[in-house]
Amino acid sequence: MSRTFNAESTCDDVLKGVDVAGKHALVTGASGGLGAEATRALAAHGVHVSLVARDKEKTDGVAASIRDAHPDAQVDVGLMDLSSPASVNSFADSWLKEHSQLDMLILNAGLMACPLMRNGEGWEMQFATNHLGHFLLASRLMPTLLQSAPARVVSLSSAGHALTPVLLDDPNFEHTDYEPWLAYGQAKTANIWFATELNRRYAEQGVNATALHPGVISTDLSRHLTKETLEPILARLSERGEGPKTIPQGAATSVFAATAPELEGVGGVYLADCQVVDEHSAQYIQYAPHAFDQDGEARLWSMSEQLLGITFGT
Repeated sequence: MSRTFNAESTCDDVLKGVDVAGKHALVTGASGGLGAEATRALAAHGVHVSLVARDKEKTDGVAASIRDAHPDAQVDVGLMDLSSPASVNSFADSWLKEHSQLDMLILNAGLMACPLMRNGEGWEMQFATNHLGHFLLASRLMPTLLQSAPARVVSLSSAGHALTPVLLDDPNFEHTDYEPWLAYGQAKTANIWFATELNRRYAEQGVNATALHPGVISTDLSRHLTKETLEPILARLSERGEGPKTIPQGAATSVFAATAPELEGVGGVYLADCQVVDEHSAQYIQYAPHAFDQDGEARLWSMSEQLLGITFGT
């Protein structure tokens, strides 16, 4: 199968001709935006999708709209607050009682550039939500992913990872002056480091992981940004040739990562515009030098286990 995609490709484009019927996916942040669109597209093509988010009313609404459009669609809804380890564990307990198959885990939910907030454990909220919550969820679901192998884990990062590596000595800004974009960049680098380390540890057992930049899309993710904050960002994007995407275009790379036959057995890579980013990619979708750091990835993994009090996958 020879296929070519670009920034304008949509979820339905990347799923055309791909047999995913009978697969099971779980998508976090599925109450709107990219998560809802990825869920819609996967369910429309025969994937049984678990929609997971914090807002029951919104998530139920997404599931209902999918069933209305596709009466045979298999979707179920779960509630979880990624910033709370107790909530993640509670969700995982209930989900695992009802499901024994998981072929695609799409870690889509996140916060962006919010004011300084801390969760109940005192962790900085973007690091807690974007990274630690997903780390814990993947840990709890790893036995099912292994049982379902070949399986894929998709971690949504961002070009924002270029702002900074993970602050391994102070990830929760206990001593470092807090800056919303610095915390966001750290969390997005953590998303790449997590995927790469997970792939290193589990690829030989049939679970591959990739990270990606979805593009710039107007969703609820930007709810903490003001007009004054957004205008310079959009100006910089225009200068380097990266324009805003529609939601179907923005969700396409996630769906590509989860389903593309071209990526069978491929992991530990960074994707954008439905393709693997390398030296031949457009300048605006190159990754930062610190995006791949084997020592940093291993240290982040150990730190995450220690903060959460777990051994991953057990």
